Amino acid sequence: MVTYRTYLPGDEKKITALWNDTLLYDPVTPDRFRRLVLLDANFDPEGLQLAFDNGRLAGVLYGLRRRLPMSGTDLEEGSGWIPFFFVDPEYERQGTGEELMDKAFEFFKKHQVVHVFFSSYAPNYIVPGIDETHYAKGYAFLKKTGFQTLYSPVAMDASLVEFTLSDEIRLLIRERNKEGYVFRKAQDRDLAQLITFADTVFNPDWGRAIREGVPQGLPLDRIWVAYYQDQLIGFCLHGGYEGIPERFGPFGVDPAEQGKKLGKILLHLCLYGMRAEGCHSAWFLWTGEKSPAGYLYRKTGFKVTRKFHVMKKILDDKPFHE
Repeated sequence: MVTYRTYLPGDEKKITALWNDTLLYDPVTPDRFRRLVLLDANFDPEGLQLAFDNGRLAGVLYGLRRRLPMSGTDLEEGSGWIPFFFVDPEYERQGTGEELMDKAFEFFKKHQVVHVFFSSYAPNYIVPGIDETHYAKGYAFLKKTGFQTLYSPVAMDASLVEFTLSDEIRLLIRERNKEGYVFRKAQDRDLAQLITFADTVFNPDWGRAIREGVPQGLPLDRIWVAYYQDQLIGFCLHGGYEGIPERFGPFGVDPAEQGKKLGKILLHLCLYGMRAEGCHSAWFLWTGEKSPAGYLYRKTGFKVTRKFHVMKKILDDKPFHE
């Protein structure tokens, strides 16, 4: 008989073992699970739902809401996230996943969460959404439980083995330099303005990646900044997430300065810096395939490697599987 409860200390080994037996395209180590889940400032044991059959872990579904603001005092009240879920194949189609989801919905309602997302949680998301190609059953399950697709970001990868700064890019840099633009690696004096710029012009998670990344070992040499006179107008970095050198981003240029190929310059400088550091590839998890950034990445040699669906459900007062 399957029984249900929330996380208790000591469950970690069973969780990571079943994770790696089911989420075959997104394996995790105990250390990574510790960092992304247990040590997350928003972790709440009551949100980590577990199903057991006589001591055997049969399924997991993780729900959480924000307990620490990403920026300022905004707790995004009313919003909750499901970063991952998985069920032992032997317990599929037996209501295990549905019961776990109902338990998570009870947790969310207890904390006045109305909007539930899979899985656009920041800062410690595993993937940005459900990968329909590799987890068709999971995608069907989310649709069955009332989730609807909001948008579909893509992950992209590029080989850096033969990457170099072309004559075109070198000429473009000289032209922008003559106009007063400066491109260089970040220094301590840039940090306050850079974090504020990333946080307010783009996304609080981008500012957080820099603010927390540098004390955790992110070298300033991995951050490129662009200035016009004394005004920061763009940046680009790698190694900001989980300390992985080949993980590219975040990357952004002030919208008021777009159209001058400043992003193209920053992107090429950062990728060339990665190559100089010994990286053989660059990758990231999240961009719009048909966005201006997506087109720029393609022209620079990136290729789509995975596609995800960010999904959302608005909770009501009824269990979904009645």
